Amino acid sequence: MRLLFMGTGTSHGVPMIGCSCPVCTSKDPRNKRTRSSLLITYQDKNILIDTATELRLQALSFNVAHVDAVLYTHFHADHVFGFDDLRRFNHLQGAAIPVYANAHTIAELKECFAYVFRDGPKGGGKPQIIPRLITSPFDLFGLSIQPIKVYHGEMPILGYRLANVAYVTDCSSISPSEQELLHDLDILILGALRYRPHPTHFNLEQALQLIEEVKPRRAWLTHLAHAFDHAQVEKELPPHVGLAYDGLAIEVPDAT
Repeated sequence: MRLLFMGTGTSHGVPMIGCSCPVCTSKDPRNKRTRSSLLITYQDKNILIDTATELRLQALSFNVAHVDAVLYTHFHADHVFGFDDLRRFNHLQGAAIPVYANAHTIAELKECFAYVFRDGPKGGGKPQIIPRLITSPFDLFGLSIQPIKVYHGEMPILGYRLANVAYVTDCSSISPSEQELLHDLDILILGALRYRPHPTHFNLEQALQLIEEVKPRRAWLTHLAHAFDHAQVEKELPPHVGLAYDGLAIEVPDAT
């Protein structure tokens, strides 16, 4: 399995419009963050978690020429507004793309992108997708997918465990029973918005606390706001925790 961080930024991205703070004006490329998304490559199949706003630019930057399935965490603009760009992959692949999500996200996709689901002539003007409602664990291209129910403020959303890797972003709380699903991981990818507390996201302290509780062999932090200067935060983290950045690629051995 190969993991590629397509984007690691929060909903505003970094740099933020109109901001002249040291991080937004930084020359360090690791401080340039598009909206959060992860690409998992397994058995030559590409599984995309969320279609971030900059999906087209991310795909061009990292030479992504096919997407075989999409897993959605939730329906917020920064996680879904690249949805229309899936139509380019339809053209390249000559096939519809299965899209996995909970009921709320599928309903919101149908409302926001009604033209995609409306009956009419098929063509290059809209994505060809196959909605798949997630109600339980499932298999995708031989990879076991375990949905994890977490809370984004008061809204239930999904994280995912894919074999020995888990991806949980936009999380502010998780029940003990769902937290059990995060044990015995090789890699945990976890959202950590900023230093200060936030009503709908873990801050750095809360993310590190969860990492300490579930004890993954390696953890990476994502969905990062402009409060974090990459080089500085890296010095503050435990040895087994890293700050992700756009374009970071990780090879995961023995994923089943």
